[in-house]
Amino acid sequence: MIEVTKINGTKLLINTSLIETVEETPDTVITLTDGKKIIVKESRYEVKSLVRSARQEYFKGILNVETS
Repeated sequence: MIEVTKINGTKLLINTSLIETVEETPDTVITLTDGKKIIVKESRYEVKSLVRSARQEYFKGILNVETS
C-alpha cells in the first residue's frame, strides 16, 4: 500500500494492485480498477515512485522468505 494526500489534506492508503491509471489534469487523478477516482496532492511521478518502492519492498519480502 502507498500513502497519498487528498486535496483536503487527508492522508489515505491505497492498495497498489487496485491502481489502474494515474494522470495529471493538472491535478493528479488516481483511477482505481473499480472506476473510483481520487484526486491527490502528489505528482504523477511521486505516485509512480511510491508504487515502485512499495512493490520492491513486497517482492523483497517474498524472496527473503523463500530463501530462508
